[in-house]
Amino acid sequence: MGVRSAASLWAAALLLAGCSAEPEPAGGVTADEARQLNEAAAMLDANSMDANALAANASDTR
Repeated sequence: MGVRSAASLWAAALLLAGCSAEPEPAGGVTADEARQLNEAAAMLDANSMDANALAANASDTR
């Protein structure tokens, strides 16, 4: 086996290693990522304030 043949086999093996049987859908998230996003949304909801309450407080300080 020559150097060129070995290099060709090595390159082919590297290219095939990058292929997977099931490609992930574009823009999709894993179950763990979805859980983390849901937890972050819950934290934001828990810390959010009503815009009307903010406007009332701003007008009271004038």
